[in-house]
Amino acid sequence: MPPLFQHFIRLPSAGLLSIQLLGVLLYPLMEDTRIGPVLFGAFGIIVLGAALRMVRRSAAVTWVALVLAGAILVLMLANTLVFAQELRLSLALLESAFYLYAAGSLIHYMMEDPRATTDELFAAGATFTLLAWAFAYLFVACQLVAPGSFVGQLNPEAPRSWMDLLFLSFTTLSGVGIGDILPLRPFARALVMLEEFVGVMYFTLVVSRLIGLTVLGAKR
Repeated sequence: MPPLFQHFIRLPSAGLLSIQLLGVLLYPLMEDTRIGPVLFGAFGIIVLGAALRMVRRSAAVTWVALVLAGAILVLMLANTLVFAQELRLSLALLESAFYLYAAGSLIHYMMEDPRATTDELFAAGATFTLLAWAFAYLFVACQLVAPGSFVGQLNPEAPRSWMDLLFLSFTTLSGVGIGDILPLRPFARALVMLEEFVGVMYFTLVVSRLIGLTVLGAKR
């Protein structure tokens, strides 16, 4: 077995984080191609599998994640056969729920013991990406229900692409601002404010605790 795979088996959080960050680089290449939706769905299945593996390592209720993942796979298949807004909306909401549940499971995994392991440090980054994905799917759902919820400098009248909404989610969650993508409608702004709150609390309560435990462990 290649050393890289052995590393990911020993540190599954590192594997999940690597897959998510790889997606950030690959999504722009998928969006403007004919087979983009197929590739997007295939990559989504890989992410689901990696996230499920992490949920099973935590003390979370695994069957909840399995049910959500199964429903997502069914809707992914249905969405490739029948293009309907109702299916896209249901899929976006289910994916958001799954990533939020996976993020909560990883937070529980990081908080359950009084020491910070290497895998838990990678889990901090993986949790951030899971939260970013979860809110990006909420933005997708919001845009489907209320077109024009988000506007950007390029093609202001057009719906925002997945990369636009993922970019908005990353910048909002990290607290660095919302860039050139703006929420216009009230519910869109409410979702952005909620993500800002989640980002602040995540860094304040979870990341700062891991940093403190790491420093304490180094002193010992």
